[in-house]
Amino acid sequence: MHIPDGMLPVEICVAGYAGSAALTWLCIKKAHSSSEDTAGIVSRASVMAAAFFVVSWVHIPLPPVSVHPILAGLMGILLGWISFPAILVGLFFQAAMFGHGGFTTLGVNALSMGGAALLAWALYRTLRRKSGERAVLISGFAAGFAGVLFAVIAVGSVLILTIPSYINTGTEVSAVLAMAVAHLPLALAEGVFTALVARFLLKVRPEMLM
Repeated sequence: MHIPDGMLPVEICVAGYAGSAALTWLCIKKAHSSSEDTAGIVSRASVMAAAFFVVSWVHIPLPPVSVHPILAGLMGILLGWISFPAILVGLFFQAAMFGHGGFTTLGVNALSMGGAALLAWALYRTLRRKSGERAVLISGFAAGFAGVLFAVIAVGSVLILTIPSYINTGTEVSAVLAMAVAHLPLALAEGVFTALVARFLLKVRPEMLM
């Protein structure tokens, strides 16, 4: 799911950095004004950023590609606005320590995955207007599923829209579509996982659900 260095034009990389910087500033500002438990959010963000960093190395072969967990939906419902900065930090360390993704594409990757977390969180809040376990299960599943779906759409769209002229467009589009289809089972799995985590937290720590 990470776009590596050398795949995108310079102007797209610059725009990605500008967009991610602006969104990071907005998210921190929103979180600061809406949360009283700043210390709790920061510690939770640290744990979730570490989890995001680690699970990217769990590669699941789904020929002709392999996929890895994203956790965008889970991060969204646990961190809210801070999910974007947390994912940005996780992506930075993935690129710095293991070359997973890239530095030139860091902004675009952050917008794709961090943006997916924010959209999944918005969907979760929209669906969870009623209280109770059933509402949490439904909204949790939707957030987990949508987190993967939004990220795949974002990454796939960027790759298709920036195909260089010297690369066969049909082949590249086919590869992107294969990647998207391979992520559907992952989206279902993350939907179920996020729903179960949300239900568990509803019983033991309901204040953790944003």
